Amino acid sequence: MSLFRTLVTALCVALGLGALSAPVLAQSGPLRIEITEGVIEPLPFAAPDFVAENGAAADYATNIARVIASDLTGTGLFREIPASAHISRVTSFDAPVAYADWKAINAQALITGAVEVGGDRIVVKFRLFDVVSGQPLGDGLQFAGTTQSWRRMAHKVADAVYSRITGEGGYFDSRVVFVSESGPKNARQKRLAVMDYDGANLAYLTDSSSIVLAPRFSPRGDQILFTSYTSGFPRIYLMDVASLATRALAEQPGTMTFAPRFSPDGQTVVFSLERGGNSDLYALSLGSGQLTQLTNAPSIETAPSFSPDGSQIVFESDRTGTQQLYIMPASGGEPRRISGGQGRYGTPVWSPRGDLIAFTKQNAGRFHIGVMRTDGSEERLLTASFLDEGPTWAPNGRVLMFTRETAGEGGRPALYSVDISGRNLKQIQTETAASDPAWSPLLP
Repeated sequence: MSLFRTLVTALCVALGLGALSAPVLAQSGPLRIEITEGVIEPLPFAAPDFVAENGAAADYATNIARVIASDLTGTGLFREIPASAHISRVTSFDAPVAYADWKAINAQALITGAVEVGGDRIVVKFRLFDVVSGQPLGDGLQFAGTTQSWRRMAHKVADAVYSRITGEGGYFDSRVVFVSESGPKNARQKRLAVMDYDGANLAYLTDSSSIVLAPRFSPRGDQILFTSYTSGFPRIYLMDVASLATRALAEQPGTMTFAPRFSPDGQTVVFSLERGGNSDLYALSLGSGQLTQLTNAPSIETAPSFSPDGSQIVFESDRTGTQQLYIMPASGGEPRRISGGQGRYGTPVWSPRGDLIAFTKQNAGRFHIGVMRTDGSEERLLTASFLDEGPTWAPNGRVLMFTRETAGEGGRPALYSVDISGRNLKQIQTETAASDPAWSPLLP
């Protein structure tokens, strides 16, 4: 069985999706991935330090290989074989692969690469090999850019490796915008920050002079929507990521606006508008400025999220007395309830794949991050803690990031991620307390 097909079949079984119905590759071999009660045995791979093709590339060659290995092992699907166990040493990018040496240490995939640096320019190239079948897995690729972008190149290599082995899109070359928090719990200072998906390359987008909440990337990743209390009341703002220029949206005297989100084409913003104690959903055309009311009910409608094709919106409402999830046409209309379990549901977010909706659930004194089908069926709770909330999807629709806050006076929020099978729960390292994450699309 090929490396590709074995891991994809394992993923399907673990996620309850069934096995593949047609062959993918014609390779054969003894490769196996054992699954016990839905848990995948991580695939062992080797990623020797890339070859430095000139003196200036030495540190980059080592660091790029380490980031690639970290990306892959961080998924929980891969296990790196340490360099101390390697028999072969890769000293030339074009040297033939000694497959027997890599089989001897039980590597099933091998990543090799080379780096060249000239001035502030860097070129990174790599190859991926299926050790079990003794063949390359796809063609080699090359990336070029500035030396400052070396981490992005490492993420791009990892994305390519991940995609070739799993058949899924990658998510490593992406960023996360979030709320950085500091100070005591009863007087928290909050400002917008952005980082690589793994916490590197942190940058602050606002100061802490006013409270900011719920940032959201545009579909192209070049703009951010967020809620700010700059005026003394919650209002939605639009920020240009490159210039940090910011402007208020949908200013209506006597109202509060919050929980904004872009449409898939980036031309419309849907959000909650509160007037006279009642909150409804509205849509704003960024081009014409036209404002359209989408709901009209004596209840709180909030946290809207578009389907990937832009035809529907999922949102939370307490119209039946408790927070539940509803779907309606993007132009408005009669909504249908999709949540049906015990407890309260909120912060729904449509998967970029279109197949699932993630949400926050509160039940029996515990908070959960969960997913369900778009008709409300097959609900699965992935986490449970004192306070888990606000999921956001990775670009490939296979991983969720969310806020987890600890209890007590000293409790603080942090960012966590989990895959949609409920496996691989882990904390994302940040310099400060952090909340309200929102994943960007893959970077161009």
